[in-house]
Amino acid sequence: MGGVTSSSAGGGGGGETALGDLPESCVAEVLRRLDPPEICRMARLSRTFRGAASGDGVWEAKLPRNYARLLAVAADGEAAALEAIPKKEVYARLCRRNRLDGGTKEFWLDKGGGGVCMTISSRALSITGIDDRRYWNFIPNDESRFHAVAYLSQIWWFEVRGEVEFCFPEGRPLKRLGRRVYSSEHIHGWDIKPVRFQLSTSDGQQAQSKCYLTDPGVWINHHVGDFVVKSSNELVKIQFAMVQIDCTHTKGGLCVDSVAVKPQYLAKKKASRIYV
Repeated sequence: MGGVTSSSAGGGGGGETALGDLPESCVAEVLRRLDPPEICRMARLSRTFRGAASGDGVWEAKLPRNYARLLAVAADGEAAALEAIPKKEVYARLCRRNRLDGGTKEFWLDKGGGGVCMTISSRALSITGIDDRRYWNFIPNDESRFHAVAYLSQIWWFEVRGEVEFCFPEGRPLKRLGRRVYSSEHIHGWDIKPVRFQLSTSDGQQAQSKCYLTDPGVWINHHVGDFVVKSSNELVKIQFAMVQIDCTHTKGGLCVDSVAVKPQYLAKKKASRIYV
């Protein structure tokens, strides 16, 4: 949506109506129909647009229905005076990376669409053999959001499981389980049998998928499945797994970074594979 300018007519008589003469309430109704980045751009047009773009009614329309619960989680339970915070500031706070569960998980609002995203660190997952350094090690990695990944040297029984319980807003989030390759010369055993992925929710939704890990040297986001949140006011428990338990051969050279839950519209914007 482009900006509009107007100027007063020359000579005597009344002038034409200028952009700044529009009632702020009318401008607010227009802004409610725009995405957050567009609202911020329109706020630069005039004082009237800037005032309307700061209104609670504009930003409350962009917040999830359960934004108060999300804000309480982001504030680590300190809910005092949250009601007095302008809705624009609430949106900005929720767009930050909000850590929880000792920093092993984080959630945030997508700035463009307002959908809730979450990532779960490899340290929050249940990994078979993780305590035995002959098989697994946590290694630093600057490309990881949590600055470390779980690196598999070699193992027969490969099993990674996890769960998260959270008040996701109503919608259709996307589940991904990310795997990161660390050293291509050590990668072996993934082209014989596929890795299987499983997803289930506390209200009975299930999804399964599988794939061969045949692209050494790339970071892969694998789409496990979709689930639907039916109520923003109820906790949803998600359980997920990544397994390859065929013990006829060893597997190794794999990095497990994190699990991501994202709104489905974001999946259409981004490629499923990111090369490094």
